[in-house]
Amino acid sequence: MPKKIPDNELRTIVQVVAGFPAGASLQQIAGKADHSSRTLQRRLTRLVKDGLLVASGKGRWCRYRVPQASPEPLLPEEAGIPVSQAAEETRSAVRQPLTRRHPVGYNRAFLDAYRPNETRYLSESERNKLTELGGGNPREKLPAGTYVREILNRLLIDLSWNSSRLEGNTYSLLETERLLEMGESATGKDARDAQMILNHKRAIEMLVEEAAGIGFNRYTICNLHALLSENLLADPAAVGRLRSKSVGITGTVFRPLEGPQLIEECFQQILDTAAAVEDPFEQALFVMVHLPYLQPFEDVNKRVSRLAANISLIRMNLCPLSFVDVPERTYIDGILGVYELNRVDLMREVFIWAYERSCARYSAVRQSLGDPDPFRIRYRQAIMQTVGEVVHGKMAKQAAVRWIQECAKQHSKPEDQGRFVEVAETELMNLHEGNISRYRLRPSDFFEWRKTWH
Repeated sequence: MPKKIPDNELRTIVQVVAGFPAGASLQQIAGKADHSSRTLQRRLTRLVKDGLLVASGKGRWCRYRVPQASPEPLLPEEAGIPVSQAAEETRSAVRQPLTRRHPVGYNRAFLDAYRPNETRYLSESERNKLTELGGGNPREKLPAGTYVREILNRLLIDLSWNSSRLEGNTYSLLETERLLEMGESATGKDARDAQMILNHKRAIEMLVEEAAGIGFNRYTICNLHALLSENLLADPAAVGRLRSKSVGITGTVFRPLEGPQLIEECFQQILDTAAAVEDPFEQALFVMVHLPYLQPFEDVNKRVSRLAANISLIRMNLCPLSFVDVPERTYIDGILGVYELNRVDLMREVFIWAYERSCARYSAVRQSLGDPDPFRIRYRQAIMQTVGEVVHGKMAKQAAVRWIQECAKQHSKPEDQGRFVEVAETELMNLHEGNISRYRLRPSDFFEWRKTWH
């Protein structure tokens, strides 16, 4: 199988060629693109084949140009998301050169105009479709977070990687998996990339562990920001706090709101509005639109919005949203459509497409797991605590047996104690470095315990 050419390399070449309206020679492109002649030629051939560039002439007289200088052409991965004519108009508008886009500031009327359960970013048919895909109502009676706990190991990797990737993180999926499961950073990668991924893991775990108590409130959103921004902000005091200074965003003509009091007011209005929305998918899309638009924090706003979009899905035991396969540029175009035009059409269509992909992925994962065990659901927290205490206490097998029996007496009904012991002992026997995250264990804790256990 031929090696996949990174999207950013292809996009860079298209941008270079777009700078030569009359067409660019191989030598002119090579002067601005950091590739050997042979590598550059292969990429140009690929772009011509995909219709993203047009070649005319032969040999030294060959010239390359983009079919239309503006808006920027789509790469094949971006074209994979089918969009409506209205969404395509939004995408074309935000792909115009910055000099052709009109500078705009924060428009509070955009937020004020939204009336919970009256205004709808998603139509009734779209909401019904998403509900059916996400699992519908049968699981609502189960404890909050039951669904997501069944697929937690997979979700931690998928959502941490995809959300980080949308921020330009350079870790591959396999490197992310190794970092989260083994604690090993990838060689030659920026330490900030590893920190970003690890922060996602902790934030996702908070949403799952506190599933019954999370919501669209200050505690949840500010703590999400604190976990996602840990060790990534220049000012440590800004972690988990609303911003008190101006911020700028590169690549857009949008200027975020200024003034701490106004930011505070709009932030609370977003939370109150989201909390009042009854449909979980409408809630998810609303916060994906309005949290980044307000930019309530100095940085990490889009990451907060992507995880916050999962709050209602986790609580109602619907399939989570992990942004599987979402092209970075298409997502950014959707955000820019909100920033500069207050249009949600492209973001809505990216959201629906992304949720369909997530549902397909986790439906397959859950199918391989079978139906959840009601006993394990009932005693999940107690079993997790028991296993964690055995590991943290570095207990050998005899000590662990006695401890599990004691915990069974404390945490389960008399008729359930035998099964409690069986399940806890089975969990210990099956514990390995690839599944310790569910017990909030670090690799160092696990490996120290294993020395005693064996």
